[in-house]
Amino acid sequence: MAEGRVTRGTTGTNRLRRVDRWIATLPALRRATDPLVVDLGYGASATTPLELYSRLARVRPDVEVIGIEIEPERVRVASLSAIPGVSFRVGGFEIPLRDGRRPTVIRAFNVLRQYDESEVAAAWDRMVARLQPGGVLIEGTCNEVGRVCSWVDVTADGPQAFTVSLRLADLDKPSIVAERLPKVLIHRNVPGERIHEFLLALDRQWAVHAPLSTYGPSQRWMASVEGMKAAGWPVRGSRARWKLGELTVDWAAVAPL
Repeated sequence: MAEGRVTRGTTGTNRLRRVDRWIATLPALRRATDPLVVDLGYGASATTPLELYSRLARVRPDVEVIGIEIEPERVRVASLSAIPGVSFRVGGFEIPLRDGRRPTVIRAFNVLRQYDESEVAAAWDRMVARLQPGGVLIEGTCNEVGRVCSWVDVTADGPQAFTVSLRLADLDKPSIVAERLPKVLIHRNVPGERIHEFLLALDRQWAVHAPLSTYGPSQRWMASVEGMKAAGWPVRGSRARWKLGELTVDWAAVAPL
């Protein structure tokens, strides 16, 4: 029996481009002997698995993407769009794959929003248990057009990192991501919690570096990230990533208390 609940199924072209770009950089994918990626809860159409395959195939031409949905009718419809390298099947958090195969990456985006926070850890454990050694679960949320995103990288050793990815043009303040935090964090954006302090600090840096807007939002954002790093936040990655509107920190910096 498939484990999970039917989601709203909302999807759209290019909605998950930011997280796809992130997955394409993962060492787990680049080093895998079996570069199998699961798109869990892909929604009402085949759009996001097909786009994921297209983007990952640029770095791993032998990648395979399997879209998994708990609703059989969605799988039937999506299967009409299957291509070599992309297939679909019914399932949930148990990640039902044939012949004992295990994915190196599971992407579960906009899936856990309808669950209680208390259910997240068990869902993470269930999915991570299906990964290849060294594999990673990418679990997160984005808005309807994919301009505001955040996600957590989870491995067999637990959650590792938290990433914010924003479209910088016309960005008012970074804390807009509060509306699209992963379920494990969205109710923790209150005084006294780490994620609240993180978003306040990021907004402060964005305000302080407002004069750099003259040179474009990317320059302002990169200066803001540098400011976060200088203030002691455990920032990961390089300026090449920051320029894309990303900011990644160690999970411990934002983990619920």
